[in-house]
Amino acid sequence: MASFAASRRSDAESVVWPQVVLVLSVLALTLIGFVMIYSASQVSILSDAASAGTLSDANPAEYLFDQLKFAIIGVVAAFLLWRFAPPEVWKGVGLWIVYAIAIGLLILTAAMGTTALGAQRWLVLGPISLQPSEFAKIAFVLMAARILSDAQEGVLEGKMLIGQIIVLLIAPIAFLYETQSDLGTTIIIFIGILSVMWLGEVSMRSILLLLGVAFVLALVATFGTGYRTDRLVVYNPWGDGENGYGDGYQTIHSFYAFAEGGIFGVGLGNSREKFDYLPEAETDFVFSIIGEELGMIGALLVIALFLALLFAGLRIARASNSRFGSMVAGSCTIMIVFQAFLNIGCVIGLVPTTGKPLPFVSSGGSSLIATFIMVGLILSVAKYADTTTVYDRRRANLRVVRAVDDDQPYERPRFTDDGTRSSSSRRARGARDDAAALAPRSRRTQRR
Repeated sequence: MASFAASRRSDAESVVWPQVVLVLSVLALTLIGFVMIYSASQVSILSDAASAGTLSDANPAEYLFDQLKFAIIGVVAAFLLWRFAPPEVWKGVGLWIVYAIAIGLLILTAAMGTTALGAQRWLVLGPISLQPSEFAKIAFVLMAARILSDAQEGVLEGKMLIGQIIVLLIAPIAFLYETQSDLGTTIIIFIGILSVMWLGEVSMRSILLLLGVAFVLALVATFGTGYRTDRLVVYNPWGDGENGYGDGYQTIHSFYAFAEGGIFGVGLGNSREKFDYLPEAETDFVFSIIGEELGMIGALLVIALFLALLFAGLRIARASNSRFGSMVAGSCTIMIVFQAFLNIGCVIGLVPTTGKPLPFVSSGGSSLIATFIMVGLILSVAKYADTTTVYDRRRANLRVVRAVDDDQPYERPRFTDDGTRSSSSRRARGARDDAAALAPRSRRTQRR
């Protein structure tokens, strides 16, 4: 990666189109999510209601209304972050408040969380049900960016740096994995931290070393637990020992959905697999329903939208006025897109099932709100991309002064016979006055 100083785009125009692309991509994905959640969930809602004897009271649009509610909350959160929270907020008290809340929620989940689908990952507080790990991954990435930024500025070094990495990152991430057995979220957090290191221009050697260590740990986590090893049946779902009706069942029906959809799909609402054949059709496997109803064209459209989001987010990261802002915007972008392709990889049989939803599209409140929060952080970086930092102003003033000193060396004033300064002396003084006038102008610009 090119150096930060060389690749920066500090003018406002450089992030206008990336912001437009980002917002339009998020809007399109969210709207696709609304349509597909309604299509994929109505059958299961009616089926559950019939089993409970409450068919007359069933609302086929229940999941859709929930998703609309969560989307509104997420949009409001993103707007507030964009409007009132400059990136530098997350280097101070704001970060510590968010981090403390995230850790507290993880502890509460471990102590009194609700178990569902074999994992204790949900926290129920009265009428509110949430998955704290979705928000914790944001806090961890912000903390990683803060630690790296402070280390590069010389604020953290030696034992203090190592101590903060262990106490604030490694220990809580290990706690999350141990208490919630959530390898998928752990991998996403790791990718986010790796992105912070890449955007922070950490040496490639260090990044590759960390990647190697993480790969070994992932192998241990996979083969050290029986249920994760069972998920490797995704590479041969018909050989699950139960003729495709065991661990390979979900993957097989995902394949059926894509095969049935073909190029153009069977038509919106005409999915067969959503009739209780494909488990989690409206959540983790909603991309399969997209492939069935909208065909390869619809599936490729979703992939293209995530690629557009990736392009826009990384352009905004490059335009940031600080390396910290670049790390925040870039890591949030990469986490969103990585999770998307992790989900897609699961439903098409490239990687074992991880249980991670498709951002903006899958049904789920915590995931949707957390993803919108990351979008808000990216837009916040874009908003302040054209704002000159104090460090930039100091460097600019220093360059001006040095240029003046080099071009116009100081000379003792020379006077003519009538007592006035000579023309050469006036030119040298004028150059120094021009250099001195630049600093106040910069400060006035900052106050505005």
